[in-house]
Amino acid sequence: MSAGEAPYTLDQLRGFVAVAEEGHFGRAAARLRMTQPPLSRQVQRLEHVIGFRLFDRTASGAVLTPAGRVFLDESRRLLTSVDTAPLRARRVAAGTAGTIRIGFTAVSALTVLGHWIAVAAAELPGVDLVLSEMVTHAQLDALLAGEIEVGLVRQVPRSDVLDSRLVSTDSLVLAAPRDHPLTRLGRPPSLADVAEHDVVTYSPSEAWYFYELVVAAFQHVRVNPRYVQHISQVHTVAAVVNAGLGVALVPSSAATLRLSNLVFLDIEGIPEDSVELHAAWRVRHGNPALGRLLDTV
Repeated sequence: MSAGEAPYTLDQLRGFVAVAEEGHFGRAAARLRMTQPPLSRQVQRLEHVIGFRLFDRTASGAVLTPAGRVFLDESRRLLTSVDTAPLRARRVAAGTAGTIRIGFTAVSALTVLGHWIAVAAAELPGVDLVLSEMVTHAQLDALLAGEIEVGLVRQVPRSDVLDSRLVSTDSLVLAAPRDHPLTRLGRPPSLADVAEHDVVTYSPSEAWYFYELVVAAFQHVRVNPRYVQHISQVHTVAAVVNAGLGVALVPSSAATLRLSNLVFLDIEGIPEDSVELHAAWRVRHGNPALGRLLDTV
C-alpha cells in the first residue's frame, strides 16, 4: 500500500472471502445480495491496495493465487475477530469475561484461594485469573499501584482508596517436631510451656502481622520465649520446624501442610479466630469481572 493510500475495508474483505469460497464472482455477488460489477470493483480495489493479485480469472470463475490463499486465512481470522468483538466486549462489561490479577499469601493458597479458583472456573469460565504470591505489605503496595485488582491480606488496609472484607479466620496452633517434648505432655501446652523452648517466629518487616500476633500472645501471659529464627512465610516456618530447629505458632490452616516430622497441637488459652484473612481491592477498580467474583464468592 503506497503512502496516502486508503486502507482496505471490511466490505472488501467480505467480498474477497465470498468470491474465494464460491470460486465465482457471480455466485459470490448473489450470496452477498449485490450485483457482480460492484463486487468485481471491490476485489480489484483490494488487490490494488495490498499490491498483489488475489485471483487468477478464468472463463469458469476465479482461482486463488498462492498469495490469495494465505490472505484468505488471515481475512477470515480478521472478520471473525470483528464479528465477535461486540460479544466479547459485552461479556467484559457484564463481568463474565476479562482478567483479574490476584495477590495472595502462601497459606491463603491452601484455603481461600483454592475456593476462589473453583468458583471462578464454575461460575465465570470466561474470566482469566492471574495469580501472584506476595506478603501482605507487598500486596497493599501492588493494589495502590494498580498492579493487582484484589489481594488476600492479613491486615485491614488503612486507606480511603481501598475496601476490604473479612473472608476467613484461623486459630493459632503450635507446630512442633514429632518427637518434641511438648508433644508428650499429655495435654495441650500453654504459652508458658512453649516459652521454655526455642521458638521460630516471623520477620518483623516481611511478616509484620504474624510477628505482632505472636509477640502479643506471649506478652499477654508475661513470658519471653527464645526466638531463634525470623522468617517471612508460614510454609517456610513450618519447613524449619520440620527440620527440628524449634517450635512455632502458626495459623491452623497450615495444618494442611503434610511434612514428615511435623505435628500440630492446640495451645491452652489461645482464643479462637484470632488470625484473620481479608480480601482487599481498590474502591474504584473499574473491573466488572472483579465485582462478579466478589459477589459470587
